[in-house]
Amino acid sequence: VQLQASGGGLVQAGGSLRLSCAASGRSFSSYTVAWFRQPPGKEREFVGSIGWSGGNTDYSNSVKGRFTISRDNAKKTAYLQMNSLKPEDTAVYYCAAQKLGALLFGYWGQGTLVTVSS
Repeated sequence: VQLQASGGGLVQAGGSLRLSCAASGRSFSSYTVAWFRQPPGKEREFVGSIGWSGGNTDYSNSVKGRFTISRDNAKKTAYLQMNSLKPEDTAVYYCAAQKLGALLFGYWGQGTLVTVSS
C-alpha cells in the first residue's frame, strides 16, 4: 500500500485542522493506520492509531481529547482531526500503515507540515 498525507498548513493556536492519509493499493481495510509526528529538532513520536474496522483507537496522552482519528475504508482514506491546537503541536505529521499480523508499521507516507502560531 502507498500512502499520501495532506492537509497541513499554518493555523493559530486554538484552531483546528484536518489531515488526510490517502492510500492506494488493495486491502487498505486490513491495515491499522497510525499518525506520527516529528517536532522541529526532536524525534518522531506516536500520535494515535485506528484499527482496521475503525472501532479501536489509541492516542498519546498529549493529544487525547483534542485529536480524533477516523477512517473511511471505501475511500481508502484515514483522517486526523486536530482541535484546540497548541504551538507544541507544530511538527511534520506522517501517516503509517501496519499490515494485519505485522509487528511494525511498514508503510509510510511523506510528511505534511503543521505549524501552530501563538
